[in-house]
Amino acid sequence: MVSQELLDILRCPNCVREKEGLLEYYKENWLICQDCDRKYPIRDDIPVMLIDEGDKWQGMPKEELPIPPPD
Repeated sequence: MVSQELLDILRCPNCVREKEGLLEYYKENWLICQDCDRKYPIRDDIPVMLIDEGDKWQGMPKEELPIPPPD
């Protein structure tokens, strides 16, 4: 589980310079940007905050995201 302290400071690396880049913590497995809809997987309790990783899942509805995220 990702600590609340970390969740409070994490922002979408793509949006943070121009927008808020706030992230939704989804089912303890994903962080979803509220601005651009990029979805960042959480693997072994570590958020993978790479823009390329978020791009892979951008168009997918959050209800269809695999739980747990694939490697």
